Amino acid sequence: MEEDRKPAAQEFEYKAEMKQLLHLIVHSLYTHPEVFMRELISNASDALNKVRFMQVTNTPVHQPDAELRISIDINEEKHRIVVEDSGVGMTRDDLIERIGTVASSGTLEFLRGVKEGEQKLDGSQLIGQFGVGFYSVFMVTDEVTIETRHADPDAKGLRWKSRGEGTFTIEEIEKKDRGTRIYFNLKEDVKDLASDWHIKEIIKKYSNFVDFPIYVGKDKVNSVTALWQRKKEEISKEELDEFYKFVANDFREPMDHLHLHIEGRVNFSALIFVPSEAPMGYFDPREEKSLHLYVNRVFIQDDCKELVPEYLRFIKGVVDTEDLPLNVSREVTQSSPVTAKMREIITNRMLGMLEDWTKSDPDRYTDFFRKFGNYLKLGLTTEFSNRERLTELLRFETSKTEPGKYTSLKEYVSAMDEDQKEIYYLTGESRSVVEKNPNLEYFRKNNIEVLFLTDPVDLFTVTSLPDFDGKSIVSIEKADIDIVKDAKKDEKEEEALKGREAKDILARFKEILGDRVEDVVESKRLVDSVATLVVGKEGLDPQMERMMKMMDKNYSGAKKLLEVNLGHPLVRNLARINAANHEDPTLHEAVEQIYEGALLIEDNLENPMDFVRRTMEFMQQATRE
Repeated sequence: MEEDRKPAAQEFEYKAEMKQLLHLIVHSLYTHPEVFMRELISNASDALNKVRFMQVTNTPVHQPDAELRISIDINEEKHRIVVEDSGVGMTRDDLIERIGTVASSGTLEFLRGVKEGEQKLDGSQLIGQFGVGFYSVFMVTDEVTIETRHADPDAKGLRWKSRGEGTFTIEEIEKKDRGTRIYFNLKEDVKDLASDWHIKEIIKKYSNFVDFPIYVGKDKVNSVTALWQRKKEEISKEELDEFYKFVANDFREPMDHLHLHIEGRVNFSALIFVPSEAPMGYFDPREEKSLHLYVNRVFIQDDCKELVPEYLRFIKGVVDTEDLPLNVSREVTQSSPVTAKMREIITNRMLGMLEDWTKSDPDRYTDFFRKFGNYLKLGLTTEFSNRERLTELLRFETSKTEPGKYTSLKEYVSAMDEDQKEIYYLTGESRSVVEKNPNLEYFRKNNIEVLFLTDPVDLFTVTSLPDFDGKSIVSIEKADIDIVKDAKKDEKEEEALKGREAKDILARFKEILGDRVEDVVESKRLVDSVATLVVGKEGLDPQMERMMKMMDKNYSGAKKLLEVNLGHPLVRNLARINAANHEDPTLHEAVEQIYEGALLIEDNLENPMDFVRRTMEFMQQATRE
């Protein structure tokens, strides 16, 4: 009958950015074409999670008794693969909006970066994170067909078809079963993938812990177990490692794990891992994925930020509780006392594990801190409930540690002399730069330990931690630090300018430099260098000033004090010239050179041409016959 005829297939054109995306995926990114199976299984698992959620929240679904499963059928002769699930299925709008457009606004830019070498990462490990993993299938086929029926009882069957070029079609079909069926023929160069053993190996490698049975033909391939619900002694290291790789989308083994079964005011199980390397998107909340939240083994959220403080966002794993409603929203988890209690317990256990490492396995903790220490440092700027514990976990390289070795603030204080009243630090871009800073000379000579702060985040840390164990933490580049000279003076100090002679040369320095410096004063901290620039009471740390200048090119910073070593032979020579001829041009040029040399050391010399010219002139004078 005329009214029973179904509408003809409707053709849609991909948006321009989608065409570019497909081209990049197919021709530029994937180095492991087998990853397409991981992506299709992941999508099927998501669909099954959604329909299970509908069932447990009493939402009517088509075929409520259907087994939740993923089936893969292979025709080796025709090189044909069929992936089918009994999940939530898709509507026409889903096919247009979710399959026909880019899921993430930053995806295309990111993938272009991979292609052009700006991102040093393998697209095969990343594409699923951007919601376009389905299109990896076009690496292995020229045409894909999707047949789907949504779980809504009144839904109709639909067929989506595309060659991954410019268009796709959608038509209404007869489909009795709920869920989605995807099928395609493999290209000639990857036809060897069309075998049961090969597909089984791919599933075991990438998808072994998907929470639904995966069948290849009649054989169930994956483990399908809530590993976190089992007893600790029943789980092997191999199972833990494989589960971590699955849940964290990582190819490396974890550094360690926590297995929790908590009963009391709140009930939950958790399997939490510390990665062996810092995650991608370091400190980028758009890229970080932390803990998965389950309620009674029903998947709820893949990144429940409320379960851990920001400084522990690097951990991966699963938390499963019976104390939250199944229809919990992100807004509910943010305000729920159950979530707050789980967060408190997880945080305490994680910090406890790290504290144990510091005592029982310091080498492991050193390795951990080298990779994740910046998270803990930032925690001091945002966290108040665990500040003391976080402070105890901080580690620093110092003037007394070997490169790559660390000390704690507690160890620093215990090694201080009785008359040392402050904890000293020095900032710089790297240890090699810091070690050459002239402001370190006095401290090295007198065997006083100085913390080396070489990460930008360190500046925020010391700002948030002004003291420890009753001792102020101060920069040795500040003018007002408490430097007390030893009673025993060395030869250079005995020869230092004094009285009128010292006063006159310092005044002449100030006359020449004018308002470029706050003042010129005698230095108590220099031993071998002639001069250094230090920060006044109101000034910023030099490293902080560099950061400010990176953010604002017009930022000039506060004026600094020039400290002059009155025991340095050059300064004594200049004092002699000054006494003989106050206006001697050599004196003027030498003071300018000393000042610009100090600017150069702290990487603030804006115009090096005059500095180089003077250097050449002084060398010319020194080499005259």
